[in-house]
Amino acid sequence: MSQSNGHGNGAVTDAKGGRGPARLVIPADGFLAPPPISQPNIFPLEWPVHNEELAALYEKAKQQAWNPSDLPWDQLRPEDFTPEERLGIMYWYAVLAVFDGSGPAVFARAMIHTYEIHAEDPIRKCFFAVARDEVNHEECCQRAIQRLMPGGPLHFGAATDLERAALNNIEWLYHNGGRYWRGYSASLDKYPLSVLFTSFLLGEVAASTLFYGMAQRTNRAVFKEVFKKVGQDESRHLATCLKMLERDWPGLAQEHKDLITRQLRAGFVFLSMILWEPPNLFWELPPYFIDNHRLLIDCARQGGLGVLSFDEQADNWRYAIAKVKKVVEDWGIKFPAIPELDLDGVDVGNITAADIIPVF
Repeated sequence: MSQSNGHGNGAVTDAKGGRGPARLVIPADGFLAPPPISQPNIFPLEWPVHNEELAALYEKAKQQAWNPSDLPWDQLRPEDFTPEERLGIMYWYAVLAVFDGSGPAVFARAMIHTYEIHAEDPIRKCFFAVARDEVNHEECCQRAIQRLMPGGPLHFGAATDLERAALNNIEWLYHNGGRYWRGYSASLDKYPLSVLFTSFLLGEVAASTLFYGMAQRTNRAVFKEVFKKVGQDESRHLATCLKMLERDWPGLAQEHKDLITRQLRAGFVFLSMILWEPPNLFWELPPYFIDNHRLLIDCARQGGLGVLSFDEQADNWRYAIAKVKKVVEDWGIKFPAIPELDLDGVDVGNITAADIIPVF
């Protein structure tokens, strides 16, 4: 019979190589410590909970789970719309997909980051829940587009002038979305989550009220259900964001507070593409883009999608900004000027691609 040495696994082996019963081995010099884990890394993996309200929001996310497949998509019949209305609705959902289509990847990347920085368990789980919600939102974009314009938004076989204009606008939107993605991807290791997700707060306030308003206005059952479900998700995302930021804001350095002010301005510039109209900042667009954009959005409105008017969308932004302004100023963070809406605040200067790291 032969035994393992002090650093073995403690199994007893006979001459024929068989295993005897395992035994506990305590090395005379003590156990060996493994090499330190290089960081950032998802390990060590633990489940600390410091914010019970965030944990409750994750439970709420599970209770509010919904399946896009259960919505009445069969009632969305192409023959019930004019060609222009079908194109307009497809275009609106393609614009939305610039944000919702990137949502799963944005929050999946952020969720991994929360593991790497060893954030508390409810924060990691809430980011997972948001990523799951965004997959649902993206699926709704996909289903609406494919029901009305198979092959859309890029391969529907544009044949008319209006269809070619829509396709060109969508291609320009995707170009800008790619610019945003590069900036966002590079930002996670540079800034605290409380800085990155302040603009998420701004977008969630505006989006939740926008979608509830569209749910009331649309005359199509499936769109009404989509907007209700998405609005419900956005409201929960807003609550999650507030709880997360309230934890971090009291200890923020002044340089990070100043960066949040700039981020709020960048968030307005970026998110106005879907929540209103894009300001003449950041967005690289041809001179005819906005005219064709307005015409296509009018077509979607005529098709019963429930799109708010230009002035109503501006009022929705003002409501969101007033709500977020109150929240951030309570923590000593200054709000930027929004000249497009005639709102006073801190002048943060020009907004470039390097400034666009908002999350939607």
